[in-house]
Amino acid sequence: MSVEEIVLLNAADEAIGTAPKIDSHHRDTPYHLAFSCYVVDPAGRVLITRRALGKRTFPGVWTGSCCGHPGPGEGLRDAIARRLRDELGVTVDTFTPVLPGFRYRATAEDGVVEYERCPVVRATTADPGVRLNPEEVEDAEWWTWEECLALVERPESSPWYRLQMAELAPLGHPRDWPDAGTDALPPALAW
Repeated sequence: MSVEEIVLLNAADEAIGTAPKIDSHHRDTPYHLAFSCYVVDPAGRVLITRRALGKRTFPGVWTGSCCGHPGPGEGLRDAIARRLRDELGVTVDTFTPVLPGFRYRATAEDGVVEYERCPVVRATTADPGVRLNPEEVEDAEWWTWEECLALVERPESSPWYRLQMAELAPLGHPRDWPDAGTDALPPALAW
């Protein structure tokens, strides 16, 4: 099995190298490339997931459908499709960049830091079936938009979810989120 690599970034969001993912998340995590995805089904529900309890960073928190790290040279759509397939057994029909400039830094209770340039994408699926990978996902549920908005008030929601929702909520229902285009994606990330 190969070692999963993350793409390290400078302040201009340009790639400056790679590092093993497992060794890179600690109290002084380097700034790196990531993504978040919200999957919407034909009924307008959003797939919300709970991270596996064995995850090294932020175990057991509720968050969007999927998050992860594009590998070196991997495009954003390909990275999202890979993680959705590997974590949830989900295939999607469309991808729409919604918050291409999103970035955040968050510290877990144990001191582990996430420090990421993390474009946010909406994906749609016609098939709401899921197949959980228990090493990645503890639970997954299709929620109404109102339930998604209420999650920000709960302490078990991830910090990046709360930050993203502060920007997503004013955009209205996920079916109506506008396409923000790809111009604001980091230079290190192809669409």
